[in-house]
Amino acid sequence: MTPVLRTERLLLDPYVPEDEEGFVALFQDARVSRWMGDGPTSEAEDRALFGRVFTKVYAENLFDVWAVRRDGRLVGHAEIKRTDEVDGHEIIYALAPEAWGAGLGTEIAEAIVAYGFDALGLTEVHATVADANAASLVLLERIGFAHVRDVREDDGSTTRVLTRRLTAVREGLRRSIGQGPSPDGVQLCLPTRGGAAR
Repeated sequence: MTPVLRTERLLLDPYVPEDEEGFVALFQDARVSRWMGDGPTSEAEDRALFGRVFTKVYAENLFDVWAVRRDGRLVGHAEIKRTDEVDGHEIIYALAPEAWGAGLGTEIAEAIVAYGFDALGLTEVHATVADANAASLVLLERIGFAHVRDVREDDGSTTRVLTRRLTAVREGLRRSIGQGPSPDGVQLCLPTRGGAAR
């Protein structure tokens, strides 16, 4: 069952039926859906997708899917699932445009990555991003994802495959020791020889 995750400002929890209108609004916003899957779909298809979250994904425990909330309001969507395209676990996230530009995408991505490493026991996670989606590419590279290959799509566009390995996380922890908060705002408290955290 999809667990509840919390970041500094966000709650990632399983969808409830009352989220349908917010889900559909998010996926019907072309500024969001242009970067999701095969791009914009009809309202009926998005409603059917929302229904499958309950009848398939949650019912059969296929993978983890979260509603992303800020101050109790649905502002985004997140998932982590195994996909053939990357031959591993891929993170997927989306934010409503009114939530852009505040660092919330970074919080979502970091939370899902940590969940993949800590709860799922993964040693690497992947993301696929349209080459034209500069904001997501910058965000993912900033939090330790590295470009590994390109996929040429049927329409001629390019999708970048990025990977973050657990060793990159450990290296980031080593660099952050003694430097206060890490760039993503997480304070690292590691025990010293005397047992006290620093």
